[in-house]
Amino acid sequence: MMKQFFLLLLSIGLTVSLTAQKFEGGVMLGLVSSQVAGDLYSGYNKAGVNAGGWISLKASPKSVFRMELAYIQKGSRENPDAEKNQFSTYIMRLGYVELPVLYRYIYNERIELETGLGMNFLIHQSEERDGMGTTGSPFSGQNLCFLAGISVNINDRIKIGIRTDNSLFSIRKNRVSGDVWRFWDHGQFSDALVLSAYYKL
Repeated sequence: MMKQFFLLLLSIGLTVSLTAQKFEGGVMLGLVSSQVAGDLYSGYNKAGVNAGGWISLKASPKSVFRMELAYIQKGSRENPDAEKNQFSTYIMRLGYVELPVLYRYIYNERIELETGLGMNFLIHQSEERDGMGTTGSPFSGQNLCFLAGISVNINDRIKIGIRTDNSLFSIRKNRVSGDVWRFWDHGQFSDALVLSAYYKL
């Protein structure tokens, strides 16, 4: 009986060990440049950070599925420009917990392509115009984003990647002046470029 119990434990342990070998995980840290389509401004002028962790499963020699959990800063900024006779200021700060689910295609041993969707959960927000807080349309608590990007393997543990991160739904609950059309509705939509370093633990 003890021998059978020991063999059972050994079998379970080997199964878990072999399964775990298919998974990889690590941490990531990046810089974000963002804008909001429909806010009457233009340009990726709002800087932010992107930090979190990831886990991936290699499904085939060319295919990898990845899930991430990260904090990401998005929003919009307009700075004074004397040459354009524009002296007003505006800043929108949005902080999200983002949960991307990605498919990554291994193009070769150096380059990987990725695409997927990311669920965003708003955890903090602020909006100022000319240094004064505004009370415009409230922001939505959740959003779904489309992500696509490319990464380069620096070595066995480090990757550098760049991706676009674009909201599929309006970041506001109500319509506001300047709204644009995207896919199926009018609104304001977050667009971000994210440059990140990924470290495999």
